Amino acid sequence: MTFDNLKNLRVDRDIKQKDVAKVLNVSQNTYSQYETGVIALTAEVLIKLSDFYGVSIDYLLDRTDNPEINI
Repeated sequence: MTFDNLKNLRVDRDIKQKDVAKVLNVSQNTYSQYETGVIALTAEVLIKLSDFYGVSIDYLLDRTDNPEINI
């Protein structure tokens, strides 16, 4: 399973995989495998990515087209 919204957020903001990988404290290769669905996203990674991009976890997982965080 690929995560299109996850990749699109990064590409639209002109951020390199290696830069997101640094935020997550993983290698660029590991981050690449998150985007392509080779490695499952953990709750910890999802929370960090949600905070980094300012979007909901459901948006990161392509469960909604609405990036807003509903509190």
